[in-house]
Amino acid sequence: MEITVKTAEQLRITPEEFELIQKKLGRMPNFNELCAFSAMWSEHCSYKNSIKWLKTLPRDGGKMLVAAGEENAGLMDIGDGLGVVFKIESHNHPSALEPFQGAATGVGGIHRDIFTMGARPIAALNSLRFGRLEEAKTQHLLAGVVHGIGHYGNCFGVPTVGGEIYFDQCYHTNPLVNAMSVGIVKTGETVSATAEGEGNPVMFVGSATGKDGIGGASFASADITSDSVQELPAVQVGDPFQEKKLLEACLEVIQTGAVVGMQDMGAAGIICSTAEMSAKGGVGMKIDLEKVPTRQQNMKAWELLLSESQERMLLVAEKGREKEVEAVFEKWDLPCSVIGHVTNDGILNFYMNGELEASLPAEELVLGGGAPQYDREYTEPKYLAEINAFDASTIKQPGDLKTVAEKIIALPSIASKRWIFNQYDSMVGTVNASTNAPSDAAIVTVKGTTKGLAVTTDCNSRYVYADPYKGAMIAVSEAARNIVCSGGQPLGVTNCLNFGNPYIPELYYQFVNAVKGMGDACRKFDTPVTGGNVSFYNQNPDGPVNPTPTIGMVGLLENIEDKMTLGFKQEGDAIYILGKQNDDINSSEYLYHVHGVTKSPAPYFDLEEEFELQQLVTKLISQKLINSAHDVSEGGVFVNLCESGFVNGLGFSVSHIAGLRKDAFLFGEGQSRVIVTVAADKVNEFESAVGNAPFAKVGAVTGNIINVDGQNWGDIDKWQDAYDTAIEKYLSKETAAEALGSL
Repeated sequence: MEITVKTAEQLRITPEEFELIQKKLGRMPNFNELCAFSAMWSEHCSYKNSIKWLKTLPRDGGKMLVAAGEENAGLMDIGDGLGVVFKIESHNHPSALEPFQGAATGVGGIHRDIFTMGARPIAALNSLRFGRLEEAKTQHLLAGVVHGIGHYGNCFGVPTVGGEIYFDQCYHTNPLVNAMSVGIVKTGETVSATAEGEGNPVMFVGSATGKDGIGGASFASADITSDSVQELPAVQVGDPFQEKKLLEACLEVIQTGAVVGMQDMGAAGIICSTAEMSAKGGVGMKIDLEKVPTRQQNMKAWELLLSESQERMLLVAEKGREKEVEAVFEKWDLPCSVIGHVTNDGILNFYMNGELEASLPAEELVLGGGAPQYDREYTEPKYLAEINAFDASTIKQPGDLKTVAEKIIALPSIASKRWIFNQYDSMVGTVNASTNAPSDAAIVTVKGTTKGLAVTTDCNSRYVYADPYKGAMIAVSEAARNIVCSGGQPLGVTNCLNFGNPYIPELYYQFVNAVKGMGDACRKFDTPVTGGNVSFYNQNPDGPVNPTPTIGMVGLLENIEDKMTLGFKQEGDAIYILGKQNDDINSSEYLYHVHGVTKSPAPYFDLEEEFELQQLVTKLISQKLINSAHDVSEGGVFVNLCESGFVNGLGFSVSHIAGLRKDAFLFGEGQSRVIVTVAADKVNEFESAVGNAPFAKVGAVTGNIINVDGQNWGDIDKWQDAYDTAIEKYLSKETAAEALGSL
């Protein structure tokens, strides 16, 4: 077929990029080659509109064992000869169109990034965003995504231990589905995604290849429109039982010593894995595509190159040791085929039945090589002027704050997510029972040691929308605060940067400033960014989603017995708020849902104050001066107190701080605050240890009644019932059946 600029544009290649491809090849590409460039130069694979700013993030230091971006996932030292491997990625576009498979394959893909490095996944987390829960479409998407995550994770045998979920109209058409995996590996036993050694065999292992997922990378690099449903073949289909076998086989084959390098066939499939492994090793490959195991007949060369069928790996072995590798995969009843060999010329030559179908320089295809890198224009969004003009003093305090609290405790973004997490197996395989008591971060034991990992995902996108720089700093800070309040020391960050169309200057402004804020906060906490994912084009005809730079953070507890939990422990314990108190109600759930103010500044935040607070909390935990710790976040102090009380059915009696608005005290979301409880006989020692740091004693733990400013607000059990059942009350019987039934 004749290749023209129109052909390129149909493959989402710009005229300028089409011209650049011809220049790099020194000729006109054929259709197979153009398809390869379409996938590899898509935003999803090349980061062409984001790499400039990603390079400004702190990418080394701390306890990192490999540089950021060097491998499929981040790797950090946790002592005892062990490393923690972790990464978060998005599967937003597929989940918008086919929520069950979109979410399921997102989970499968992120786990493969972990075990392809030789690590065993031990925990999964997620960060989800949907539209208004009252809407049938949201309920359908929620049910499908939750079922997909639960189905894949439960069957694969890795516990889902934590996450977050928010509901906002901006995500109505374009939900966000971010999946995180955490694994453990012995240091020195990792495998690199590198090809080397002329003549070494290139092997395909795992599930056979089909037509599902073709064009997925370029599909994820475009806005979602009413026509996107026509692209449903771009959504992959997963098989968690096959992946479980692949996991065990990959970890076993690594132990043979015959593996030179290995990489997951994720986005862009064979073309991506061959190009990235070859470019990294400075080599090329000769691949015979007819040797790729298939489950559909008469697949064309470009289909084989771009298929994103799941549960597949590309492996380079030492020449002469093919039988050792094949024996392992035969044991696990998995396809394993030699499909080519490594060459020394840097060229990827793909043949089909002896015919050369594509000849491509590996280096020119990949991120950091020949893929284009753009410096996009950005301008301050006009809506920020309206946000900055907001005056909280114009908001009249309601007379009945108890009724306000009843509304806030039942908001979908605040209320219990038990309908969701009850569908996840949080205990399968790894988690020790001693970690069950709730804490701000999820705690996972490291088998064979006294250590624990504290893991969390965090981002309040309303804050980022209000102030991209400050909002991103808050996301990092809250993640670190959750880990510190759980007794851990923050180690490192993986991020999933969900934004709109980068070609729109006001939206690109959000991205640039969020990256700047993230970088400054990560430097302050010494938590380098080990890697992650950029997801642009989270946009539909109604507009973009809120900027959502999700932070996945991992921390370390040297001794899991030092874990701090958030639940009240005993009646009579004193309740303190650590951190600076203020009248801030900006960007709060209270201001948004009770007063209908959708545009207000980000809440109060100071990075230095945040750092000092976390240092103080760490000291108080180490000195065993507090019985519980829970950071103040969405919903404010009242929601925080309720969540601590629910754990053991204990109430509280509190009085607002003199000089503060009562609504701000109860529902404001000013940052850098932690609520702690202290045994009566340790109050003096506690206050001495706090010293000159800002704090306020606001009340005490009670039997089972909530008392606010001398008013009886009722039994803690009634508040818990409202909190626990809020989401379920929105969902129809049909939605519940869709989530819990088999698909």
